[in-house]
This record gives sequence, C-alpha cells and structure tokens, in this order.
Amino acid sequence: LVVKRGLKGPALGLPQNWQGNSCLPRGGYDDEVAVLSPVRPGGALTTCFKPASPRFVGDVELHFDANRMMFSMPDDKGRWQVFEVGVDASAGRTDAASLKQVTPGEPADVDNFDACYLPDGRVIYASTACMQGVPCVQGSSFVANLFLLDRPTGGVRQLCFDQDHNWCPTMLPNGRVLFLRWEYTDLPHAFNRILFSMNPDGSGQSEYYGSNSYWPNGIFYARPIGGESTKFVGIVTGHHGVPRMGELVLFDTARGRHEADGAIQRISQYGKKVEPILEDNLVDASWPKFLHPYPLSGKYMLTAAQLSPGSPWCIYLVDVFDNMLELARADGSALLEPLPLRRTPAPPIVPDRVEPARKDAVVYLTDVYAGGGLTGVPRGTVKELRLFTYHFAYRGVGGQQDRVGLDGPWDIKRVIGTVPVRPDGSATFRVPANTPISVQPLDEAGQAIQIMRSWFTAMPGENLSCVGCHERQDQVPAPAPQPAAMAAEPSEIAPFHGPVRGFDFRREVQPVLDRNCISCHDGRRADIPEI
Repeated sequence: LVVKRGLKGPALGLPQNWQGNSCLPRGGYDDEVAVLSPVRPGGALTTCFKPASPRFVGDVELHFDANRMMFSMPDDKGRWQVFEVGVDASAGRTDAASLKQVTPGEPADVDNFDACYLPDGRVIYASTACMQGVPCVQGSSFVANLFLLDRPTGGVRQLCFDQDHNWCPTMLPNGRVLFLRWEYTDLPHAFNRILFSMNPDGSGQSEYYGSNSYWPNGIFYARPIGGESTKFVGIVTGHHGVPRMGELVLFDTARGRHEADGAIQRISQYGKKVEPILEDNLVDASWPKFLHPYPLSGKYMLTAAQLSPGSPWCIYLVDVFDNMLELARADGSALLEPLPLRRTPAPPIVPDRVEPARKDAVVYLTDVYAGGGLTGVPRGTVKELRLFTYHFAYRGVGGQQDRVGLDGPWDIKRVIGTVPVRPDGSATFRVPANTPISVQPLDEAGQAIQIMRSWFTAMPGENLSCVGCHERQDQVPAPAPQPAAMAAEPSEIAPFHGPVRGFDFRREVQPVLDRNCISCHDGRRADIPEI
C-alpha cells in the first residue's frame, strides 16, 4: 500500500512540526491509496481507495488481519475524522460499500485523526477535544492528545493530558503503545519532542527515548523493528524548517535513551557515528530526505524518500549498507506511507489496569535520591515533595509576549500541595487522576532543591511507581530493606494555603510586600528609603 498524492494540491499534505492535521487544508487534494504489485521496479500502481471528492487521505493504518484499514480524511462537514474500509488483500482493492466513520462526529468543532488499531479491537487516535492551543502561535494550532475508543459501546476516554501534541501512535511488540509527545514547559521548546510509551489503557506512561536530551529535536513516524525488542527506526527532524521529513535513523534503547547514545546508524551514512547536532532547523540541508519508514527487518526497510532538491518523492527499499532501490515513482504525484499489504502478528493484549470510576491514583517512589535528578544532594535533605499541575492554554490564547523569560514558563502553574518524604528517600501518596503533575523536592525550610521540567499523568485507580528522580528506564531498585513508605498508607496531599489555584504575583506576593515592607518603605519617612 502507498499513498499517492498529486502535487497540484497542498504541498505534500504534511503539517509543520508544531502542528496536527487540523492545520492542513481540508480540500483541494488529489489523493488515493494505491497498491504496488509486484513489489519491484516496474511494478504496477493500481487504485485501492479513492475518495469521492478531492480530500486528503493519509495516516493509513492496516489491521493486523489485513482485511481492513483506517485512515484520516475530512468528513462532509470539513472536520477531520478517522474512517475505515474493508480490504481484499489478495485482489488489492477495497469494498467501497464498507466505508464507515470510526471516530465520533460530535462535538462539531473537534478534529480526530491519526489512529492506531489495538489487538483487543479498540482504537487509539489523536483528537483536538482537549480544546488546547499551542501557545507560541497564539493558540492557532489546535493541540491533539491521544484518546481511546471502545468501538462496540462508542465510549471515549482521554489518555494523555499533555501541554501540546501527541503524534504517530503505533504498537510495540510487547503490547504497549509508542507515541511522540511534545512539551516545553520550562524547556527550550525546539528540542523536546520525546518518544513515550504507555499501556493501551493509558497507564504506565513513561519516556521511551529522548528525555533530558537536546538531540534529536523530534523523531516522527517511529516504528519498532520486528523481532528486535529494543530497536526502532524513525525520522529525525528539526523544529522549524522542513515539515516532519528528515534523516532515517536506527536506534537501540539497549544502548541508551539519551541524546545519540542509542543511535545505531543513519541511513546513507554507513560506518559513520551519529553525532548529536544541536540546531533548530536540523535537517533542512540534509539529503536525502525520508518519510514514513516501515522496517521489514533489522537490515531492510521500506520508505518514502526524496534524493535531492527537486527530485520526486518515491518509494524505496533501503538497507543498512546504504543501498537504495527505487520501487515506484509516479509522474505528477508524491508516493508516501508504504505499508506491506499482508497479515502481521498482533501484539499481546495488555489487560486494563484502570478503574474509570475512581478520581485518584497512588504513586510509589522508592528513593528520591536514585537517578540523576538529585545528583550531589546529600541524603536527608529532602523532607517533602511539592506537587503542582498546569493549566494549559486554550485555543486562541498565548503568544511570545506572554511568557516570562526566554523559553521560560508558558502555562499557569497551580500548586496542589505537599507530601512527606521518609528519611530513606521513599514516599507514597495519592494524586488526582487525569492530571499532569510535576514535582519539586523541598528541604526543611520548604525551599525547592530541584524542579521536574516535565510531568507525569496517572490514570484513574492506577498504581504508578518509579525508582527515583530521572532514573534510567532499565534501572531497578537497589537491594535494600523495604522502603519505609511502602509499609504505610499513601499520604494525602497537604493543601497549599487554600484551594488549588494559579500562582499570581499580585495575589500571593504583593500582600506580603505591602504588610512587611511597603508599610515602612512608602516614602513618608525621610530616614527610611523608599522602595
């Protein structure tokens, strides 16, 4: 399967690296899903599915049984939706009468796209139903977070509660879901699209590659390499500049998850070490450019590629020795999103661990001093953890002029309260579910020692655990007596001087200045300097 996209329509149909599909034009495309057969140079391209009107068709996802596929396409009202159509794999065509919309059509101002089949029949997809906007473009780019659809009942539940977009969900061989998450609260936002993984029910959300890294800026279209439990391939790209396209890089998380530690090889750079170059427009001058890789093994993969400026986007078979065999090209069209039209083994079903009726979750922290987050901090220093959350910007809100400092805070921090840390560094506490939560370890004076420049989100009823503070994914608790906090009931959060609210200078700080400073330093006495 390939997407054949006419070049007379909107350029390639690719959102910018800070956008989702809702920023793309809805119409004017000449798109179809085509079949290349036989899969070799000179193979014929025949139409498998073509919409009745000139609409975008993309984000193609083939079911494990190869008897149906989903794709993103605007509906008759111009809203992005996920559609599904039956596929006859042997004949390379679809059953047009079976075309149906998968995602809910309401509310009318919500876009749904970029879906992923789960092995239990449910679907994960990106949706703008969170009603947030990317703040650096005044909220004009509508944020899409990941949602879970139970198809038999039509029930929908939000899984990710993130500041900005989630992209490219796909299944890992172990039954978890791999996706790209963008965050830039207290971070330089051009360098922090981080690969995450989670269970299909949204529990166990954790970094997969790139946390605390400045390279790569982002890894779009990441896919696991079958039979290689720790290896994946993806498109390394920048922030500004070319949209989503870039360098084709193989990774192995067993080698590392930080910067280029896990980068095995860049295709077309055989035998050369992958260097972590820090640059906003990272791949603008890099050739060839790649899109939509599909690994066939640890050595071979299908991909869309443009060899040089002005050359067409074609489908290639590439290998780790830098061989590139052109399989298909189409005059006047770009060929994208290659997928083998065949059955694939379904990953194992990971049982749900959430209790949707609950509104809380429990966090187990083994040792706050474990990991790199508190390197050099003497044991016993941390007495409490301050928990805070964010109020992310709505659509149409935000802008460069509304932030404090260069790449400083973008969104409102809301202090929830504090929980105790035991002398051995352990803690267990309840948190509100479906809430992005960040942490500050505090000393005995209540002063912050460090700040978590990210957040974690627990699902309802989840028991979420971590070894320490920014510990490695492969790190386990050191052999030691049972942490003190594990033998106690989870701590409740001690409120922060009243209800949870945004921290406002005029409301929180100015009254203290008025009471303790301005009352004397108000200019009425010559012997006391005025503030």
